[in-house]
Amino acid sequence: MGYVSAVPVPQPRAARPGGAAPSGARRSLAAALLLGALGATVVLLSAGQIWAEGTASVGGGTVPVEADGGAVTGVPTALAIVGLAALVAVFAVRRAGRTLVAALLALSGAGAALAAVLGASDSTALNAEAARISGNTAAVVGGLSHTAWPYVTAAGALLILAAGLFALRFGKSWPAMGGRYERTGAPRAARRPAAVDPDRPEDLWKALDRGEDPTHG
Repeated sequence: MGYVSAVPVPQPRAARPGGAAPSGARRSLAAALLLGALGATVVLLSAGQIWAEGTASVGGGTVPVEADGGAVTGVPTALAIVGLAALVAVFAVRRAGRTLVAALLALSGAGAALAAVLGASDSTALNAEAARISGNTAAVVGGLSHTAWPYVTAAGALLILAAGLFALRFGKSWPAMGGRYERTGAPRAARRPAAVDPDRPEDLWKALDRGEDPTHG
């Protein structure tokens, strides 16, 4: 009776995700885009709202004064614009460049949130408005109060920060724009030159323009 040796059959390896991005990368990419765009929108809109209110003494009476977020501090608006630019740029760069841009995105959100929180208790802009209305440079606003808009701005900035953290954590697996390779990662095959008909002069001229020898092959 013969013996049959057991030869291990090689198992096919799982296909590497070269074409389409893994589902986890797609989800993190969608989350970063949503958080960044939503956060920047919230910051830009809420920065234009009234942040502080009060009264100024004018001619023996009082008049209401108010200051919007842009008058209190322009930092959140500026950093929100920087964050939007970084959110777009993160897909145009790769490797170390993507990490740097993602860090810029996160820092933009953190800086905008900090500036908004500090602006929530600032009275400089309101005092300046009271001095302008009263004509007295030493005027100080009375009945000072702040709205919730600075904190709404800070919440939007935290969304930008979250988008930057997503980019730092998962950005290496995201696709980049303008890739020179196919989805499989292999270089695109060179196009074969068109066949030249020796009986057609226009084909001969086109071949010469391409740098080909129309008499070859």
